Amino acid sequence: MGSGAFSISLAVKDIRASKVFYEKLGFSALMGEAEQNWLIMKNGDAVIGLFQGMFDRNIMTFNPGWDQDAKEVNPFRDLRDIQEELKAGGISLLSEVATDTEGPGSFMLLDPDGNQILFDQHR
Repeated sequence: MGSGAFSISLAVKDIRASKVFYEKLGFSALMGEAEQNWLIMKNGDAVIGLFQGMFDRNIMTFNPGWDQDAKEVNPFRDLRDIQEELKAGGISLLSEVATDTEGPGSFMLLDPDGNQILFDQHR
């Protein structure tokens, strides 16, 4: 499907404590601001997002148009095309991006076990 970069977005209670913990596991900050309560951290190809107070549960995240280093890839599949393909396949969405727009946007769905999946396009 070409869903873009994959990461796990973690809902954390204390972003500074989480940053220190994941640094001990070999992760380093890739982008974000702890003062703004979010950090993206990387270890090899593994990417995690730490988010304090932004949502109440962990989310699997796909970023169409980005690689695992948050660098733009071309060409890429626009998330509106991915959204329409999923809907045509019978997948119900929690939220949708307007199909008459371009550029950044997002949509969300649940897997059969209730895990949240976010498609979040930044370009």
